[in-house]
Amino acid sequence: MTFTKLTVLAVTATFVSGAAHAEAHMDRTGWPESFTVGTGSQGGTYFGYGSGWAGIVAEVLGVSGGAEVTGGPMQNMALVHTGELPFGMTTMGPAAESINGANPIAPGLPMTQACAMFPMYQTPFSITALASSGITSVADIPAGARIGFGPAGSTSDTYFPRMMEELGVEFERRNGGWSDLGGQLQDGLLDVIAFAAGVPVPAVSQLEAQVAVNIIEFTEEEQAKITGAFPVAPFEIAADTYTTLEAPARSVSMWNFAIANCDLPESFVYAAVDAVMSDNERMVNTHRAARSTLPEFWNRNTVMAWHPGAARWFKENAGADIPDSMIHGM
Repeated sequence: MTFTKLTVLAVTATFVSGAAHAEAHMDRTGWPESFTVGTGSQGGTYFGYGSGWAGIVAEVLGVSGGAEVTGGPMQNMALVHTGELPFGMTTMGPAAESINGANPIAPGLPMTQACAMFPMYQTPFSITALASSGITSVADIPAGARIGFGPAGSTSDTYFPRMMEELGVEFERRNGGWSDLGGQLQDGLLDVIAFAAGVPVPAVSQLEAQVAVNIIEFTEEEQAKITGAFPVAPFEIAADTYTTLEAPARSVSMWNFAIANCDLPESFVYAAVDAVMSDNERMVNTHRAARSTLPEFWNRNTVMAWHPGAARWFKENAGADIPDSMIHGM
């Protein structure tokens, strides 16, 4: 089955590979000559983070690789499941829905060929408005507000509208890439942007450098209501994340995982995971969200089957107790 890609650009970041750090004796049977990582929209965390780990894997393994703009987690599950892309990134909610056949790209198709690869970071759900709007809380959002929820089918677009409805907000739903929505907010075409992306979100950082914004936190009651209704956990956005913040901002979050097509060679995925997980400082230098890209968070995946190569890496290097029932093909 072939899915129409929602990309607005082709491969936008390609890295020249260098095999200086690759192990000469590594079993490369069946390895691809190149690879692409499905990310998200430009201006969002997925694209920046995905470009970073694609570059690291390409350099360490000596295989040409790059990142591709996509529609985000739901589309990445579809593209990796079908093998149109070898790698991608998703969040636990869209992953669970896709495995259960509830992905809107292909309703009724269980996407079980997208395997867990490594933990990335938590995606906070946050709200931004122009300071000039006077919106400083969820309760301030006026009925009929024009809210940008990110790319269609993204984690934000899948869950944030439901969260807003849970909190009693009436709105007009708008979709688009984060950079585009940021421009619309600045031009007065949107009232609010509801972000679900690793922080700092590039579009928010760019906005606050150009205009005064309000980063709106949830109240304790709103946070409790959302965590009780959706697969998210309490989270605080650190005060040093944005220049606008003077104190931590109360939020909720959902874990992100890198994914691999389950049929990729075990040795290739093992080596790719090793390249990313063995040097966190290098990952953090590509994107600050990678501060949570740590081996001990392997157990945050409770939804997807593990790729055998990834499972072997975490068992050998992180003491992971992954049952055979959670490993593809076992």
